[in-house]
Amino acid sequence: MKTRDSFATRLGFTLACIGSAVGMGNLWMFPTRVSLYGGGSFLIPYFIFVVLIASTGVIGEMAFGRATRSGSINAFGRAAETKGKRKLGEALGWIPTIGSLAMAIGYTVVMGWILKYTVGTFTGATLGSNELGGYVDAFNSTASAFGNNAWLLGALAICMMITMLGIGKGIEKANKFMMPMFFVLFVGLAIYIAFQPGAIEGYRYIFRVDPIALKDPMTWMFALGQAFFSLSIAGNGTIIYGSYLADKENIPASAARVALFDTMAACIAALVIIPAMATAGTQLDQGGPGLLFIFLPNLFHSMPGGTVFAIIFFVAVFFAGMTSLLNLYETPIATMQEKLKMNRVPACIVVGLFSAVIAVCIQGIVSGWMDVLSIYICPLGAGLAAIMFFWFMGKEFVEKEVNKGRTKPMFSWYYPVCKYVFTPICFLVLLLGALNGGIG
Repeated sequence: MKTRDSFATRLGFTLACIGSAVGMGNLWMFPTRVSLYGGGSFLIPYFIFVVLIASTGVIGEMAFGRATRSGSINAFGRAAETKGKRKLGEALGWIPTIGSLAMAIGYTVVMGWILKYTVGTFTGATLGSNELGGYVDAFNSTASAFGNNAWLLGALAICMMITMLGIGKGIEKANKFMMPMFFVLFVGLAIYIAFQPGAIEGYRYIFRVDPIALKDPMTWMFALGQAFFSLSIAGNGTIIYGSYLADKENIPASAARVALFDTMAACIAALVIIPAMATAGTQLDQGGPGLLFIFLPNLFHSMPGGTVFAIIFFVAVFFAGMTSLLNLYETPIATMQEKLKMNRVPACIVVGLFSAVIAVCIQGIVSGWMDVLSIYICPLGAGLAAIMFFWFMGKEFVEKEVNKGRTKPMFSWYYPVCKYVFTPICFLVLLLGALNGGIG
């Protein structure tokens, strides 16, 4: 029998999970939310929700994957089998699986933009305009229908070449390089910004606590959404990474490290972007792609040493984005291996070719594509995974799997909090997202 691939080291698994969590949400959304919702007033509920979700959902999905040694479809099937409903469970497992593939395809489009702008920092193309309108036109051209084919395919090819190498030799090694480099580069940027005139105003803005903002339900709602989506809770990627984890590993400790470094990445991004905007005398009031590909390049152009700053920034962003993309594609690739008994390389080729066609075709509508997935499919997948693991598998099974590799058992409150607090939160995020046009 062929041995299932796995992470070679605890560090490799941890960095891969951190890589899956650290992505565009940390870079183009978190700093904006900190800016818009009162600085420290946003950070307080954000930290609360990170601790809650990491100590319940992240642990649960990792343990669910390790317990079943499979992706979402077989994991859901095994859980539902306890109620005599295996086929129903497998059918529901397709929701987060297809969601992961669809999210990966949309993310591939974004990675095409990032690759183009990263290379452009070396050639001068990224900072080639002298006015904001030039950056607007450049990005609108890139993000148009069929406007970035070659760069998109290049980013996808890099991702697939890594995944073809497997978990230990490909994904693990890539994350061992890219994640530390991301942190080193962003910390360097933060130090550089700290010495720029006007940066202190940005720090004051970040760390202030506005009582009015703290009392605002919208602050808490968006803090919940930011924490939920930043930790990659979706019933797919964290489950599949957990399935490659040895029984001797301490999952709660791994989840804590993932939450810590994901939060650090988000905070470092805020410490770079908000003070950088302050040095230019502008306030950060817009997130999303516009921040990354329009306003920041325009800012870099006017900064002392802006070209070097831009190179470091976009290289770091590329590393963060690629590690997330590897996680998103792993779920459908593993599914091809499990369900169709395919070897890894053919599975990567099939998934890659299919994704290439769809990604090229959706470039003009990728924003709406990603909105549907983040608003509806991701929280639904997380909620279904929570039901399967915490409700169907039962207390005894859950506690047994969570406590594997630990010297001390988890707190007695762990299971009831997961069952009666975390599970409803998943569907609350779904509802709030649907009512507000997204909160992640």
